[in-house]
Amino acid sequence: MTYKSIGKYIPFFGCMMTTKYPWFEAAVRKTAAKIGMELIDIDGFTCCPDPIYYQARDKMEWYTIAARNISLAEDLGYDLITTCSGCTATLSEVNLALKEDPGLKAKVNERLKKIGREFKGSINVRHAVTVIRDDFGFEQVTKTVTRPLEGLKVAVHYGCHLLKPSRVMRVDDPNHPTILENLLKAIGAEPIHHDKTMLCCGKACMSDAIPEQMIMDILETIKSREADCMGLICPTCFDQFDIRQIILGRKHKKKLDVPIIYYFQLLGLAQGLNTKDVGLQMHKVKADQIFEKVLA
Repeated sequence: MTYKSIGKYIPFFGCMMTTKYPWFEAAVRKTAAKIGMELIDIDGFTCCPDPIYYQARDKMEWYTIAARNISLAEDLGYDLITTCSGCTATLSEVNLALKEDPGLKAKVNERLKKIGREFKGSINVRHAVTVIRDDFGFEQVTKTVTRPLEGLKVAVHYGCHLLKPSRVMRVDDPNHPTILENLLKAIGAEPIHHDKTMLCCGKACMSDAIPEQMIMDILETIKSREADCMGLICPTCFDQFDIRQIILGRKHKKKLDVPIIYYFQLLGLAQGLNTKDVGLQMHKVKADQIFEKVLA
């Protein structure tokens, strides 16, 4: 698969990352440039919008808002890359649906015409991790590493939206993915694949009891595998596992203490940044002892 304008990309950081976890965005910006990714910022983006609740409320509005976001990137002609799996899900699905359905595209463009915008279908929407794999390769990641995270055992969590629906996302085998494992190996860490690796974080569940049990099952499995932390690529999943494990630990009288780390934070550490550079001090579940050992 080939892409035009390799090296230049328009980043879409979404709502949660820019407002709630800005240190994730900072980690992406600090690490991507070293790999060779030039991020071209543009103005005017809104929420993606949300791939679950907003789509269920009004699908035509969902299509229209996402198409408007994509059209902004089309003005420059560079691919739109995301760093949130939910944003990837929305923008990828809308981009594909409008390209495949001329009638739907016409309806959406009739709405966009009111604000002087048009969806053309001229670019791709891709998650940043697929850009790294497909445009640069895992070897390029390793070349940027100055401090391999040797001895660090990272339990992998994929989440739902990065992989499914596979026809839309086109990222990896949805049942047996390897992209995150390979990205972790590229920075010297040891990926830990456990029997709850593919389980959802539960964020979209309407019942409180179901996601609570899902979170507990995943974290307890990770502890049983003696992993040092969980590694993930979605800020919504992070939201579920970081502070929620403290709340659930108190509720169930269990000490979980599994640090949750966004992949680009781990990449930054391997590239020589310190823990404050990538915002680890901002997490509710601290990882100080782990990284004192690994980064010593």
